[in-house]
Amino acid sequence: MGSSGSGKSTLLNMIGLLDRPSSGQVLIDGIDTSTLDDNHLSSFRNSKLGFIFQFSNLLPDLTVLENVLLPRKIQGTMEGAEEEAKRLLKTVGLEAQINKFANKISGGQAQRVAITRALINKPAIVLADEPTGNLDSVSAETTVQLLKSLNRKLNQTFIIVTHDRPQFGEVDKIVTIKDGKIVEGELEASV
Repeated sequence: MGSSGSGKSTLLNMIGLLDRPSSGQVLIDGIDTSTLDDNHLSSFRNSKLGFIFQFSNLLPDLTVLENVLLPRKIQGTMEGAEEEAKRLLKTVGLEAQINKFANKISGGQAQRVAITRALINKPAIVLADEPTGNLDSVSAETTVQLLKSLNRKLNQTFIIVTHDRPQFGEVDKIVTIKDGKIVEGELEASV
């Protein structure tokens, strides 16, 4: 957590392998990601990381199910993918929306689709950049509770960037960033 401009999103981009650090290393599952070329980096990112953004970034001309399946299609591992996607959509309460187009669902539902899409490849880490920032207070609370529930049910690691710390209540670890530096907590974690 930290105020606007503190470096939260930059740090998330480093962990998410979207940006490369100018010094230091990003290790995920014991792999030094700085040694990976662009093709391996993309493949590694798709298999080890899930992403949830402030805006759901769903493709409007695809159905809910098709949006969830995108990371699996990119990975090229479609065996069992549809069943897994349907199971996850049921877990987040969207089984009735499965065949609706993404532009025909509410903002809160779209964010739940984005969460499901982030989980479809069973990533080591899901990175969430202000996942409730674009939601009304009721949808935001539902999303927070869903993330906490998925953390417990799936034993899923989430790294969540927020400037609204109280919204998330009790969490396992808090790291505070100010002016691009960690001022409270530790970032190192085994995942």
